[in-house]
Amino acid sequence: MSETPREQIPKDLLAKVEAALYAAGRPVTLEELMRVLQTSSERRATAVAREVARNVNGTMQAVEVVEYPGPKFAMQLKAQLTQTARKFATRPLLSRAAVRTLSFIAFFQPVTSAELVLRRSSTVYQHLKELEEVGFITGERRGRSRAYKTTNRFAEYFGLSGDVPTMKRQLESRTLTLR
Repeated sequence: MSETPREQIPKDLLAKVEAALYAAGRPVTLEELMRVLQTSSERRATAVAREVARNVNGTMQAVEVVEYPGPKFAMQLKAQLTQTARKFATRPLLSRAAVRTLSFIAFFQPVTSAELVLRRSSTVYQHLKELEEVGFITGERRGRSRAYKTTNRFAEYFGLSGDVPTMKRQLESRTLTLR
């Protein structure tokens, strides 16, 4: 049997999606890709994104395009090369202190700002601001305080489950392997 030929997608459309995925540094929704391509067709946007994924995944050794449920597409460094790349990164996304606060939130979510201040000090307010700016946490009012929890963006960025109990088990197993 012969394979049906794939639709030939114009290079400028492929380039637009590739640029969006590269620049975003996060999973990009189908709706965002539709805007980039100036189309109302989900099928068309998905086809272009999947073709970019085939091209990148077929030629690049360190970078991959991954399709997540939603659908969302992300251009990312392959997991096995993270340690190598980290040595050359110019500036970390978050300070060490903010990462510690993020870890505390991930393990004990939902956790109030009052409890975070008790455990981490008043500098936690700056960390919370940083973490909300990058979209890793969200907070909601609980009386005079706010309760914080991680977001889907956090889970996707770190390759974790969006289900909190599963995420906590994954974090615990990763912590044990680091010791």
